[in-house]
Amino acid sequence: MIHGIVRGGVRGLLPAVLCIGALACGIPVPADRQDYVGTWSGGGISLVILANGRVEYERRRGASTTSISAPLRRFEGDDLVVGIPMFSTRFDVQRRPQLDSLGWSMVVDGVELHRK
Repeated sequence: MIHGIVRGGVRGLLPAVLCIGALACGIPVPADRQDYVGTWSGGGISLVILANGRVEYERRRGASTTSISAPLRRFEGDDLVVGIPMFSTRFDVQRRPQLDSLGWSMVVDGVELHRK
């Protein structure tokens, strides 16, 4: 592939860029999952789910921080799978988003999150 890119110049580079771009693109949040869209936080977690399928996650535990910025790949039941093929992570949603008298909440990876 490298040889083809060097030999093909820009024309050879275009298929490689399109291939990488396709892997990095996720899916938009489906219409029946729009209640997931928003900025969620609680218990040291910040989770942003955009309608276009971009997911931003940060979890702080003591001095360590875990961050993920990746496209939405799919929903598996209520869970979200984000990332690119072979490098993805699954967010375990124990309680999907619901509205009550205090606002929107859901439980992800055992932590109750509230939408701002």
